[in-house]
Amino acid sequence: MRIVFSERCLEYFEPGHPESPERILNIYVLLKKEGFKFIEAEPCCEEDLLMVHSEEHVKRIKSGEFYDPDTPSIPGIYDYARLAVGAAIKSMEISLEGEKAFSLMRPPGHHAGVNGRALGAPTLGFCYFNNIAVACRKALRNGEINKIAILDIDCHHGNGTQEIFFRDPQVLFISLHRYGGIYPGTGERSLENCLNYPFLHPVSDEEYIRVLGFALGEIEKFNPELIAISAGFDAHKCDPVCGLGLSAKSYAVIGRMISKLNRKVFIVLEGGYGGEVPQCVLNFLKGLEEG
Repeated sequence: MRIVFSERCLEYFEPGHPESPERILNIYVLLKKEGFKFIEAEPCCEEDLLMVHSEEHVKRIKSGEFYDPDTPSIPGIYDYARLAVGAAIKSMEISLEGEKAFSLMRPPGHHAGVNGRALGAPTLGFCYFNNIAVACRKALRNGEINKIAILDIDCHHGNGTQEIFFRDPQVLFISLHRYGGIYPGTGERSLENCLNYPFLHPVSDEEYIRVLGFALGEIEKFNPELIAISAGFDAHKCDPVCGLGLSAKSYAVIGRMISKLNRKVFIVLEGGYGGEVPQCVLNFLKGLEEG
């Protein structure tokens, strides 16, 4: 398992914002202590962004001339966001070489759609560019693989990723998320190649794992060469932003279940804002390695 990371992602912050440098730093410290190997992230180029985003959206983030209630226009955010996309791409490339990889970067990305706010969402949801979508599109365009499954386990629906890949025959998108009074208010039902598993209230580990089993069965049927995971850890029961009732231990089980699919895998960090997130991440990565 390789961890793609750059300390530069810790340089920016917005006072009081839950998407803080500390949440990444705490994960980094624990994974470093556990002996994981780190690789330096490099920024993507603008051409990479344009594989999934409109030129208008890229220019808007680049100029900094935008207003979003929960996704601030921070000085240099275009470069920080490109670095997060580049880390996702690097993780994808490592996975195609046969080793699992985890992009430990911020900002997250799965809410960013083609032109920014996706599927009618009220905000960008802390996301500027869709990190995992760019990495997946690049893998497909390079011609090394023909099919990718994207599994989104963030507590919030991956509306941006769904919008980008809707009706793409090379991509199966699956999202397990909380629905009902929760941002972004999408993902109520499945649509063609986008399979949604909404939970209307917090659930037990056992119930979540049961539903995940159905979802992973769909991935087996699709038979992709590569699995990309939007790994949000805000489904933990103590998360201050969302919460779906999961324990930290459940993430080891989730990791093992994914590993048993016996596919090439890369992981991109999305949400997760509570104190238990570092342990959840560690459990998940160890589960992926053990499976």
